[in-house]
Amino acid sequence: MATKKKTTAKKTTTRAPAARKKTVSGKTPAKKKAPAAKKSAGKVSAKAPAKAPAKKKKAKLPVAPTQKVGPAENPAAKALAHRIGKLLVDKKAQDVVILDVRGMTSYADYFVIASAETDRQVSAMAENVQVQLKTGDEPQRPIGTEGFETGQWVLLDYGEVVAHLFLTDLRAHYDLEGLWADASREKLA
Repeated sequence: MATKKKTTAKKTTTRAPAARKKTVSGKTPAKKKAPAAKKSAGKVSAKAPAKAPAKKKKAKLPVAPTQKVGPAENPAAKALAHRIGKLLVDKKAQDVVILDVRGMTSYADYFVIASAETDRQVSAMAENVQVQLKTGDEPQRPIGTEGFETGQWVLLDYGEVVAHLFLTDLRAHYDLEGLWADASREKLA
């Protein structure tokens, strides 16, 4: 008769899953991935992804030559802005600046900003610009005007060019140059 070995049953206790060990820095290490199984040459694995259908090739367009990024130059508007600036300098305007706002605003290409010490001088500068632009080879009339009554801030809108004529204190208060800080500027006087 053969005797059977007695096996003792091992105690099995239910434990919570082991917590990950923390490193010195207090972070838990990332799990290591199991090495990828090598594919055998002749077999197709059920886990292998199917090939994507062949994509149609897009026709290549000819490459355009590199151009300066930004809106196109408007020589007529630039000439008008310079003419307005010159007329303002002739009437002793202070701090005459031309701002190039092409591409930054949809209603104008250039701003002409100038200031004077008195409201009478601001009105005289605005009136001189209007009178001088109405005469000449190509008469220009403003689309709109504002501020003639008070003479503190006169606005002359010539379409692509807008002239802002200020009292010195009001110009500092509204700070249009700061508002359009990204615009390139040209100082005339």
